[in-house]
Amino acid sequence: MEDLYTAIMQMFPKVNTYIMAGSLVFARMIGFFRFCPIFNRKDIPSLVKIPLALIVTSFILPFLSPEKVFAECDSYALSLLLNVVVGAIIGYMAQLITIAIDSGAEMINMQMGLSSATALDPTTSAQVSILTKMISLMGILIFINVGGVYWLFKALLRSFEIFPMYSAHVPLAQLVKMDMLIKMSSNTLYMGLQIASPVLMATLAQDIILGVISRTAPQVNVFQLSFLFKPVLGAAIMVWILPMLMNIIEDYFLSFANII
Repeated sequence: MEDLYTAIMQMFPKVNTYIMAGSLVFARMIGFFRFCPIFNRKDIPSLVKIPLALIVTSFILPFLSPEKVFAECDSYALSLLLNVVVGAIIGYMAQLITIAIDSGAEMINMQMGLSSATALDPTTSAQVSILTKMISLMGILIFINVGGVYWLFKALLRSFEIFPMYSAHVPLAQLVKMDMLIKMSSNTLYMGLQIASPVLMATLAQDIILGVISRTAPQVNVFQLSFLFKPVLGAAIMVWILPMLMNIIEDYFLSFANII
């Protein structure tokens, strides 16, 4: 077997180079797919993710000058590990953008009193609210519609310019800018409040009205009335603001078009 491998290497001297370089690119793709939105969903089986990663690797590899790998690679195992880490960092930063939509959905769900209306989510193997899941899926569809998948792969290609696949150290200051990371993290709460603010304001006004009724007519069971009115009022507000909400989410995603 070793003689056959040696004979193949002599016949095709670039095969070993491309195999080594391809494994490094594939390692970065695995880390990227593990954390980035859309591809990190558990309802997409591994039998689909791994071939997709191999296909993308085969397309990217010829443009990365893999002949330099043997010349500049100090430690193959270290480069393999660092490529996984870099791919995971890029995927996590992209995931921060979509987490803001989930946080807003959780605020709406809690304010409407639907926290107990849960179902098993096969993508996370956890109990989630139906309303939260609906808004999250809507956010993912809008992300795909505005070209989010293109941004993800564009960011992945740019990462090979900042951190070549054969490097032995990660230029963290160039790969992750702190002001950008702070902006993306802070926007998680800001965007969540912006999405949930109409429902929050409506339910707050309802609580004030019910509080006044409770003081003027103590015999009225305001506590039970709130359980009836909050879901109905929240659903009505959601139907009313849904077109505006979609535009807000789209503008939010487009603001990150040149960042990731």
